[in-house]
Amino acid sequence: QGQEKLSCNPKKENGTHVVLCELGNPMKAGARITVDMELSVSGLEDIGEAITFHLQLRSKNSPSPSNASVTVTVPVEAEAEMDLRGNSLPATTVLPTSWPWVEGSQRPEDLGIKVEHVYELHNKGPGTVSGVTLSIAVPRLLGDHVLLYLQELGTEGGMNCSHHRALSPAQV
Repeated sequence: QGQEKLSCNPKKENGTHVVLCELGNPMKAGARITVDMELSVSGLEDIGEAITFHLQLRSKNSPSPSNASVTVTVPVEAEAEMDLRGNSLPATTVLPTSWPWVEGSQRPEDLGIKVEHVYELHNKGPGTVSGVTLSIAVPRLLGDHVLLYLQELGTEGGMNCSHHRALSPAQV
């Protein structure tokens, strides 16, 4: 009828982490008890899709009529907040209405004004992440005219970068 806080003690038994909780002593015959437990488990980054708990009710009475047990499987969901930051150098660029296109030139300055875009992807946690894909679409054409000519893609920090086959079509 009333609510009581349980006293629980973590132990290690046979290589397994066990939490023992005393429910009461002595208990009246036919007593019904409801127990709500909140468990905090760390280090689940590489555990897989679920964690399994084996719960067992043990009586110290001799002989014990039953040691009821149940298995509970809880799905593990990783949570991580990603933060994307971007910057363009220069921050503002004014393009002329017509660019003096030099046919067949291999010099970058003949293609237009250099603009560098830098993107930073940060994991704000609390979990680790892997297999993240960041796709950036860059408009290359404006009508029939080249708007942005991609020359180079690069990464830092152990990431892989792949690009569309149209990168640097004139091989500048």
